[in-house]
Amino acid sequence: MIPDLPRITVDQLQVGMYVDLELGWLKHPFPFSRFKISSTEQIATIRSLGLKTVRYDPALSDIAPPPQTALPTDPPAEARPDITSTLAAKNVMTEQIKAQRETAARIENAFINSAQTIRDIEKNLLARPTEAVRQATELVTQIAESILCAPELAIHVMGDKMGGEELYFHALNVTMLSLMMARELHLPQEMVGALGMGALFHDIGRRDIPSRILRKTDALTPAERHLYEMHCQYGVAIGQQLKFAPAILAIIRAHHESYDGTGYPDKLMGESIGLLSRIVAIANHYDELCNPLNIGDALTPHEALSVMFARLRGKFDPTLLKVVIRCLGVYPPGTIVQLSNGVIGMVATVNTDKPMKPMILIYDAKIPQHEALLVDLARETHVNIAKPVRPAQVPGEVYNYLSPRKRVSYYFDAGQPGQETFAR
Repeated sequence: MIPDLPRITVDQLQVGMYVDLELGWLKHPFPFSRFKISSTEQIATIRSLGLKTVRYDPALSDIAPPPQTALPTDPPAEARPDITSTLAAKNVMTEQIKAQRETAARIENAFINSAQTIRDIEKNLLARPTEAVRQATELVTQIAESILCAPELAIHVMGDKMGGEELYFHALNVTMLSLMMARELHLPQEMVGALGMGALFHDIGRRDIPSRILRKTDALTPAERHLYEMHCQYGVAIGQQLKFAPAILAIIRAHHESYDGTGYPDKLMGESIGLLSRIVAIANHYDELCNPLNIGDALTPHEALSVMFARLRGKFDPTLLKVVIRCLGVYPPGTIVQLSNGVIGMVATVNTDKPMKPMILIYDAKIPQHEALLVDLARETHVNIAKPVRPAQVPGEVYNYLSPRKRVSYYFDAGQPGQETFAR
Protein backbone atom coordinates (compact mmCIF):
# COMPACT_ATOMS: atom_id res chain seq x y z
CA MET A 1 0.00 0.00 0.00
CA ILE A 2 1.15 3.53 -0.78
CA PRO A 3 0.34 5.66 2.27
CA ASP A 4 -1.42 9.03 2.13
CA LEU A 5 -2.64 8.62 -1.44
CA PRO A 6 -6.25 9.32 -2.36
CA ARG A 7 -8.68 6.61 -3.31
CA ILE A 8 -10.88 6.66 -6.37
CA THR A 9 -13.67 4.33 -7.39
CA VAL A 10 -13.05 1.93 -10.24
CA ASP A 11 -15.60 3.73 -12.43
CA GLN A 12 -13.30 6.79 -12.34
CA LEU A 13 -10.36 4.93 -13.86
CA GLN A 14 -8.91 6.30 -17.08
CA VAL A 15 -5.92 5.54 -19.27
CA GLY A 16 -2.91 7.45 -17.93
CA MET A 17 -3.72 7.06 -14.22
CA TYR A 18 -1.11 5.53 -11.91
CA VAL A 19 -2.77 3.12 -9.49
CA ASP A 20 -1.98 0.73 -6.64
CA LEU A 21 -4.20 -2.37 -6.58
CA GLU A 22 -3.18 -3.36 -3.00
CA LEU A 23 -3.53 -7.02 -3.93
CA GLY A 24 -1.12 -9.93 -3.61
CA TRP A 25 0.86 -10.63 -6.76
CA LEU A 26 -1.01 -13.86 -7.55
CA LYS A 27 -4.43 -12.22 -7.11
CA HIS A 28 -4.22 -10.11 -10.25
CA PRO A 29 -2.84 -10.72 -13.77
CA PHE A 30 -0.51 -7.69 -14.00
CA PRO A 31 3.30 -7.86 -13.69
CA PHE A 32 3.18 -5.18 -10.96
CA SER A 33 0.60 -4.21 -8.34
CA ARG A 34 1.49 -0.54 -8.97
CA PHE A 35 1.46 0.74 -12.54
CA LYS A 36 0.17 3.35 -14.97
CA ILE A 37 -2.94 2.26 -16.86
CA SER A 38 -2.16 2.06 -20.57
CA SER A 39 -5.36 0.66 -22.12
CA THR A 40 -9.11 0.32 -21.67
CA GLU A 41 -8.57 -3.44 -21.47
CA GLN A 42 -6.55 -2.94 -18.29
CA ILE A 43 -9.41 -0.89 -16.84
CA ALA A 44 -11.87 -3.68 -17.59
CA THR A 45 -9.52 -6.20 -15.96
CA ILE A 46 -9.20 -4.07 -12.80
CA ARG A 47 -12.98 -3.78 -12.56
CA SER A 48 -13.31 -7.55 -12.88
CA LEU A 49 -11.13 -8.10 -9.81
CA GLY A 50 -13.96 -7.17 -7.48
CA LEU A 51 -12.36 -3.97 -6.23
CA LYS A 52 -14.60 -0.99 -5.47
CA THR A 53 -11.75 1.50 -5.04
CA VAL A 54 -8.03 1.74 -5.75
CA ARG A 55 -5.34 4.15 -4.61
CA TYR A 56 -4.38 6.78 -7.15
CA ASP A 57 -1.05 8.66 -7.33
CA PRO A 58 -1.55 12.14 -8.85
CA ALA A 59 2.20 12.80 -9.11
CA LEU A 60 2.80 9.77 -11.36
CA SER A 61 -0.40 10.08 -13.39
CA ASP A 62 -0.93 11.81 -16.72
CA ILE A 63 -4.54 12.67 -15.97
CA ALA A 64 -6.77 13.56 -13.02
CA PRO A 65 -9.85 11.46 -12.27
CA PRO A 66 -13.22 12.84 -13.36
CA PRO A 67 -15.80 13.58 -10.67
CA GLN A 68 -17.72 10.51 -9.60
CA THR A 69 -21.18 10.72 -11.10
CA ALA A 70 -22.51 7.28 -10.24
CA LEU A 71 -21.98 4.38 -7.93
CA PRO A 72 -19.55 1.76 -9.23
CA THR A 73 -21.21 -0.77 -11.46
CA ASP A 74 -20.05 -4.02 -12.94
CA PRO A 75 -19.03 -3.80 -16.60
CA PRO A 76 -21.28 -5.47 -19.19
CA ALA A 77 -20.61 -9.18 -19.57
CA GLU A 78 -19.21 -8.73 -23.07
CA ALA A 79 -16.68 -6.17 -21.77
CA ARG A 80 -15.41 -8.31 -18.92
CA PRO A 81 -12.01 -9.90 -19.44
CA ASP A 82 -11.55 -13.61 -18.87
CA ILE A 83 -9.95 -13.33 -15.44
CA THR A 84 -9.44 -17.10 -15.28
CA SER A 85 -7.27 -17.07 -18.37
CA THR A 86 -5.37 -13.96 -17.30
CA LEU A 87 -4.60 -15.45 -13.89
CA ALA A 88 -3.55 -18.64 -15.67
CA ALA A 89 -1.07 -16.47 -17.56
CA LYS A 90 0.21 -15.24 -14.18
CA ASN A 91 0.72 -18.86 -13.14
CA VAL A 92 2.74 -19.40 -16.32
CA MET A 93 4.84 -16.37 -15.36
CA THR A 94 5.36 -17.93 -11.92
CA GLU A 95 6.68 -21.09 -13.53
CA GLN A 96 9.01 -19.01 -15.70
CA ILE A 97 10.38 -17.29 -12.59
CA LYS A 98 10.95 -20.70 -10.99
CA ALA A 99 12.86 -21.82 -14.07
CA GLN A 100 14.90 -18.60 -13.96
CA ARG A 101 15.85 -19.32 -10.35
CA GLU A 102 16.93 -22.85 -11.26
CA THR A 103 19.04 -21.47 -14.08
CA ALA A 104 20.60 -18.91 -11.76
CA ALA A 105 21.52 -21.68 -9.31
CA ARG A 106 23.12 -23.68 -12.13
CA ILE A 107 25.16 -20.67 -13.26
CA GLU A 108 26.27 -19.96 -9.69
CA ASN A 109 27.53 -23.54 -9.35
CA ALA A 110 29.47 -23.17 -12.59
CA PHE A 111 31.03 -19.97 -11.25
CA ILE A 112 32.06 -21.69 -8.01
CA ASN A 113 33.58 -24.59 -9.94
CA SER A 114 35.60 -22.17 -12.07
CA ALA A 115 36.86 -20.36 -8.96
CA GLN A 116 37.86 -23.69 -7.42
CA THR A 117 39.72 -24.59 -10.61
CA ILE A 118 41.65 -21.33 -10.43
CA ARG A 119 42.49 -22.11 -6.79
CA ASP A 120 43.96 -25.46 -7.86
CA ILE A 121 45.90 -23.81 -10.69
CA GLU A 122 47.37 -21.21 -8.33
CA LYS A 123 48.40 -23.81 -5.76
CA ASN A 124 50.06 -26.09 -8.33
CA LEU A 125 51.59 -23.41 -10.52
CA LEU A 126 55.17 -23.70 -9.29
CA ALA A 127 55.07 -27.24 -7.91
CA ARG A 128 53.52 -28.78 -11.05
CA PRO A 129 53.78 -26.04 -13.67
CA THR A 130 53.08 -28.16 -16.74
CA GLU A 131 49.90 -29.58 -15.25
CA ALA A 132 48.78 -26.18 -13.95
CA VAL A 133 49.27 -24.47 -17.31
CA ARG A 134 47.43 -27.29 -19.08
CA GLN A 135 44.54 -26.95 -16.64
CA ALA A 136 44.47 -23.17 -17.11
CA THR A 137 44.49 -23.51 -20.89
CA GLU A 138 41.57 -25.94 -20.74
CA LEU A 139 39.58 -23.62 -18.47
CA VAL A 140 40.18 -20.56 -20.67
CA THR A 141 39.38 -22.53 -23.83
CA GLN A 142 36.15 -23.85 -22.35
CA ILE A 143 34.98 -20.44 -21.17
CA ALA A 144 36.04 -18.69 -24.38
CA GLU A 145 34.31 -21.20 -26.66
CA SER A 146 31.12 -20.98 -24.60
CA ILE A 147 31.11 -17.19 -24.74
CA LEU A 148 32.10 -16.80 -28.38
CA CYS A 149 29.79 -19.46 -29.78
CA ALA A 150 26.67 -18.54 -27.80
CA PRO A 151 23.78 -17.11 -29.87
CA GLU A 152 23.21 -14.71 -26.99
CA LEU A 153 24.92 -14.14 -23.69
CA ALA A 154 23.32 -13.45 -20.31
CA ILE A 155 25.60 -11.99 -17.63
CA HIS A 156 24.58 -12.81 -14.04
CA VAL A 157 25.60 -11.19 -10.78
CA MET A 158 26.73 -13.86 -8.32
CA GLY A 159 25.74 -14.26 -4.68
CA ASP A 160 28.14 -14.17 -1.73
CA LYS A 161 27.97 -17.86 -0.80
CA MET A 162 30.93 -18.94 -2.83
CA GLY A 163 32.57 -21.63 -0.74
CA GLY A 164 35.61 -19.68 0.40
CA GLU A 165 37.00 -19.08 -3.09
CA GLU A 166 37.00 -15.27 -2.76
CA LEU A 167 40.78 -15.03 -3.25
CA TYR A 168 40.38 -16.24 -6.82
CA PHE A 169 37.44 -14.06 -7.81
CA HIS A 170 39.57 -11.19 -9.13
CA ALA A 171 41.37 -13.35 -11.67
CA LEU A 172 38.08 -14.94 -12.73
CA ASN A 173 36.25 -11.59 -12.95
CA VAL A 174 38.98 -10.02 -15.08
CA THR A 175 39.04 -13.08 -17.33
CA MET A 176 35.26 -13.10 -17.72
CA LEU A 177 35.00 -9.39 -18.51
CA SER A 178 37.92 -9.54 -20.93
CA LEU A 179 36.43 -12.46 -22.86
CA MET A 180 33.02 -10.77 -22.97
CA MET A 181 34.69 -7.75 -24.54
CA ALA A 182 36.47 -10.06 -27.00
CA ARG A 183 33.09 -11.42 -28.07
CA GLU A 184 31.80 -7.92 -28.69
CA LEU A 185 34.93 -7.03 -30.67
CA HIS A 186 34.77 -10.25 -32.75
CA LEU A 187 38.41 -11.02 -32.04
CA PRO A 188 39.89 -14.04 -33.86
CA GLN A 189 40.20 -17.27 -31.90
CA GLU A 190 44.00 -17.18 -31.64
CA MET A 191 43.87 -13.75 -29.99
CA VAL A 192 41.10 -14.82 -27.61
CA GLY A 193 43.18 -17.67 -26.21
CA ALA A 194 46.10 -15.36 -25.41
CA LEU A 195 43.70 -12.78 -23.97
CA GLY A 196 42.11 -15.32 -21.62
CA MET A 197 45.45 -16.65 -20.39
CA GLY A 198 46.88 -13.16 -19.95
CA ALA A 199 43.78 -12.04 -18.02
CA LEU A 200 43.86 -15.13 -15.82
CA PHE A 201 47.54 -14.67 -14.94
CA HIS A 202 47.80 -10.88 -15.14
CA ASP A 203 48.63 -10.58 -11.42
CA ILE A 204 50.87 -13.63 -11.16
CA GLY A 205 53.81 -11.40 -10.20
CA ARG A 206 52.07 -10.48 -6.93
CA ARG A 207 53.44 -13.79 -5.63
CA ASP A 208 56.77 -12.03 -5.16
CA ILE A 209 55.33 -8.98 -3.36
CA PRO A 210 55.33 -9.09 0.48
CA SER A 211 51.87 -9.74 1.90
CA ARG A 212 52.18 -6.72 4.23
CA ILE A 213 52.10 -4.55 1.10
CA LEU A 214 49.37 -6.51 -0.66
CA ARG A 215 47.11 -6.33 2.40
CA LYS A 216 47.82 -2.73 3.37
CA THR A 217 44.67 -0.61 3.23
CA ASP A 218 46.37 2.71 3.96
CA ALA A 219 48.21 4.61 1.22
CA LEU A 220 51.51 2.99 0.22
CA THR A 221 54.73 4.89 0.80
CA PRO A 222 56.75 5.78 -2.34
CA ALA A 223 59.10 2.86 -1.65
CA GLU A 224 56.19 0.45 -1.12
CA ARG A 225 54.49 1.73 -4.26
CA HIS A 226 57.66 1.16 -6.29
CA LEU A 227 57.96 -2.39 -4.96
CA TYR A 228 54.30 -3.11 -5.63
CA GLU A 229 54.58 -1.89 -9.22
CA MET A 230 57.37 -4.40 -9.77
CA HIS A 231 54.74 -7.16 -9.84
CA CYS A 232 54.40 -6.59 -13.56
CA GLN A 233 58.08 -7.39 -14.22
CA TYR A 234 58.03 -10.23 -11.70
CA GLY A 235 55.01 -11.65 -13.48
CA VAL A 236 56.81 -11.65 -16.81
CA ALA A 237 59.73 -13.53 -15.24
CA ILE A 238 57.38 -16.19 -13.86
CA GLY A 239 55.55 -16.36 -17.18
CA GLN A 240 58.81 -16.96 -19.00
CA GLN A 241 59.57 -19.86 -16.65
CA LEU A 242 56.16 -21.27 -17.53
CA LYS A 243 56.94 -20.81 -21.25
CA PHE A 244 54.04 -18.45 -21.88
CA ALA A 245 53.67 -17.08 -25.42
CA PRO A 246 54.88 -13.49 -26.03
CA ALA A 247 51.28 -12.22 -26.33
CA ILE A 248 50.49 -13.49 -22.83
CA LEU A 249 53.68 -12.00 -21.39
CA ALA A 250 52.80 -8.64 -22.96
CA ILE A 251 49.48 -8.58 -21.11
CA ILE A 252 51.14 -9.46 -17.80
CA ARG A 253 53.64 -6.63 -18.25
CA ALA A 254 51.28 -3.96 -19.57
CA HIS A 255 47.98 -4.47 -17.73
CA HIS A 256 48.66 -1.33 -15.64
CA GLU A 257 49.64 0.88 -18.58
CA SER A 258 47.31 3.85 -19.18
CA TYR A 259 46.14 5.25 -22.51
CA ASP A 260 47.34 8.72 -21.45
CA GLY A 261 50.87 7.52 -20.67
CA THR A 262 50.59 7.73 -16.86
CA GLY A 263 50.67 3.99 -16.20
CA TYR A 264 53.49 1.60 -15.41
CA PRO A 265 56.02 0.04 -15.81
CA ASP A 266 56.90 1.59 -19.19
CA LYS A 267 54.57 4.63 -19.38
CA LEU A 268 53.32 3.50 -22.78
CA MET A 269 50.72 5.67 -24.47
CA GLY A 270 47.74 5.08 -26.73
CA GLU A 271 47.96 2.24 -29.21
CA SER A 272 51.60 1.59 -28.34
CA ILE A 273 49.88 -0.49 -25.63
CA GLY A 274 48.75 -3.75 -27.23
CA LEU A 275 45.03 -4.23 -27.82
CA LEU A 276 44.82 -7.23 -25.50
CA SER A 277 46.60 -5.34 -22.72
CA ARG A 278 44.20 -2.41 -23.16
CA ILE A 279 41.26 -4.80 -22.76
CA VAL A 280 42.65 -6.35 -19.58
CA ALA A 281 43.52 -2.91 -18.18
CA ILE A 282 39.85 -1.90 -18.35
CA ALA A 283 38.54 -5.16 -16.91
CA ASN A 284 41.13 -5.06 -14.13
CA HIS A 285 40.41 -1.47 -13.12
CA TYR A 286 36.63 -1.98 -13.16
CA ASP A 287 36.90 -4.97 -10.85
CA GLU A 288 39.29 -3.14 -8.51
CA LEU A 289 36.78 -0.28 -8.16
CA CYS A 290 33.93 -2.70 -7.40
CA ASN A 291 35.96 -5.03 -5.17
CA PRO A 292 38.77 -3.09 -3.45
CA LEU A 293 40.82 -4.52 -0.59
CA ASN A 294 38.87 -2.30 1.82
CA ILE A 295 35.28 -3.24 1.04
CA GLY A 296 34.11 0.05 2.56
CA ASP A 297 35.65 1.84 -0.44
CA ALA A 298 33.74 -0.27 -2.96
CA LEU A 299 31.80 1.50 -5.69
CA THR A 300 28.54 0.16 -7.05
CA PRO A 301 28.83 -1.24 -10.60
CA HIS A 302 27.06 1.83 -12.01
CA GLU A 303 29.35 4.16 -10.06
CA ALA A 304 32.45 2.28 -11.21
CA LEU A 305 31.51 2.69 -14.87
CA SER A 306 30.57 6.33 -14.28
CA VAL A 307 33.96 7.06 -12.68
CA MET A 308 35.82 5.36 -15.52
CA PHE A 309 33.87 7.31 -18.13
CA ALA A 310 33.95 10.68 -16.41
CA ARG A 311 36.94 11.12 -14.12
CA LEU A 312 39.30 8.49 -15.56
CA ARG A 313 38.33 8.50 -19.21
CA GLY A 314 41.78 9.53 -20.44
CA LYS A 315 43.37 6.44 -18.93
CA PHE A 316 41.52 3.97 -21.14
CA ASP A 317 40.99 3.28 -24.83
CA PRO A 318 37.76 5.22 -25.56
CA THR A 319 36.52 2.60 -28.01
CA LEU A 320 36.96 -0.16 -25.45
CA LEU A 321 35.11 1.84 -22.79
CA LYS A 322 32.10 1.86 -25.09
CA VAL A 323 32.48 -1.89 -25.51
CA VAL A 324 32.21 -2.34 -21.72
CA ILE A 325 28.89 -0.47 -21.76
CA ARG A 326 27.64 -2.66 -24.58
CA CYS A 327 28.56 -5.74 -22.53
CA LEU A 328 27.35 -4.70 -19.07
CA GLY A 329 24.76 -2.05 -19.90
CA VAL A 330 24.54 1.38 -18.32
CA TYR A 331 23.26 -0.38 -15.19
CA PRO A 332 25.47 -3.45 -14.72
CA PRO A 333 24.31 -6.49 -12.72
CA GLY A 334 24.33 -5.71 -9.00
CA THR A 335 23.07 -2.13 -9.44
CA ILE A 336 20.07 -1.08 -7.32
CA VAL A 337 17.59 0.87 -9.45
CA GLN A 338 14.26 2.63 -9.28
CA LEU A 339 11.90 1.79 -12.13
CA SER A 340 9.67 4.27 -13.92
CA ASN A 341 6.70 2.99 -11.89
CA GLY A 342 8.47 3.80 -8.61
CA VAL A 343 9.36 0.19 -7.77
CA ILE A 344 12.84 -0.53 -6.33
CA GLY A 345 14.85 -3.51 -7.58
CA MET A 346 18.32 -4.83 -8.34
CA VAL A 347 19.71 -5.64 -11.77
CA ALA A 348 20.21 -9.41 -11.68
CA THR A 349 21.06 -10.25 -15.27
CA VAL A 350 22.02 -8.38 -18.44
CA ASN A 351 21.62 -9.84 -21.90
CA THR A 352 24.46 -8.47 -24.03
CA ASP A 353 22.12 -8.31 -27.04
CA LYS A 354 19.71 -6.07 -25.07
CA PRO A 355 21.85 -4.36 -22.40
CA MET A 356 19.25 -1.65 -21.69
CA LYS A 357 16.60 -4.26 -20.93
CA PRO A 358 17.98 -6.28 -17.99
CA MET A 359 16.32 -8.72 -15.64
CA ILE A 360 15.32 -6.99 -12.38
CA LEU A 361 14.88 -8.56 -8.93
CA ILE A 362 11.92 -6.66 -7.47
CA TYR A 363 11.32 -5.57 -3.88
CA ASP A 364 7.76 -6.35 -2.80
CA ALA A 365 7.00 -6.63 0.91
CA LYS A 366 3.97 -8.80 0.10
CA ILE A 367 6.18 -11.50 -1.48
CA PRO A 368 8.61 -13.61 0.59
CA GLN A 369 12.25 -12.89 -0.17
CA HIS A 370 12.97 -16.41 -1.43
CA GLU A 371 10.12 -15.99 -3.93
CA ALA A 372 11.06 -12.45 -4.98
CA LEU A 373 9.70 -11.39 -8.34
CA LEU A 374 12.04 -11.32 -11.34
CA VAL A 375 10.90 -8.99 -14.13
CA ASP A 376 12.38 -9.05 -17.63
CA LEU A 377 12.29 -5.49 -18.97
CA ALA A 378 12.63 -6.86 -22.49
CA ARG A 379 9.10 -8.23 -22.04
CA GLU A 380 7.55 -5.54 -19.84
CA THR A 381 7.98 -2.72 -22.34
CA HIS A 382 5.73 -0.30 -20.42
CA VAL A 383 8.32 0.10 -17.64
CA ASN A 384 12.00 1.02 -17.69
CA ILE A 385 14.84 2.01 -15.37
CA ALA A 386 14.44 5.58 -14.13
CA LYS A 387 17.67 5.94 -12.13
CA PRO A 388 20.28 4.07 -10.09
CA VAL A 389 20.00 4.16 -6.29
CA ARG A 390 22.87 3.98 -3.83
CA PRO A 391 22.41 1.18 -1.25
CA ALA A 392 22.64 3.78 1.56
CA GLN A 393 19.60 5.56 0.10
CA VAL A 394 17.19 2.65 0.43
CA PRO A 395 15.49 1.59 3.69
CA GLY A 396 17.15 -1.23 5.60
CA GLU A 397 14.34 -3.70 4.94
CA VAL A 398 14.62 -3.08 1.18
CA TYR A 399 18.41 -3.43 1.27
CA ASN A 400 18.20 -6.72 3.16
CA TYR A 401 15.47 -8.02 0.87
CA LEU A 402 17.45 -7.36 -2.30
CA SER A 403 20.69 -8.53 -0.63
CA PRO A 404 23.12 -6.43 -2.66
CA ARG A 405 26.42 -8.27 -2.86
CA LYS A 406 29.39 -7.15 -0.79
CA ARG A 407 31.44 -8.36 -3.73
CA VAL A 408 30.40 -7.98 -7.35
CA SER A 409 31.24 -11.04 -9.43
CA TYR A 410 29.84 -12.08 -12.80
CA TYR A 411 29.34 -15.27 -14.70
CA PHE A 412 27.55 -16.07 -17.93
CA ASP A 413 24.79 -18.18 -19.37
CA ALA A 414 25.48 -19.18 -22.96
CA GLY A 415 22.07 -19.74 -24.54
CA GLN A 416 21.66 -22.53 -27.06
CA PRO A 417 19.59 -22.26 -30.25
CA GLY A 418 16.00 -23.28 -29.66
CA GLN A 419 16.25 -23.04 -25.88
CA GLU A 420 14.82 -20.43 -23.57
CA THR A 421 17.69 -18.65 -21.83
CA PHE A 422 17.57 -16.90 -18.47
CA ALA A 423 17.42 -13.38 -19.87
CA ARG A 424 15.73 -13.80 -23.21
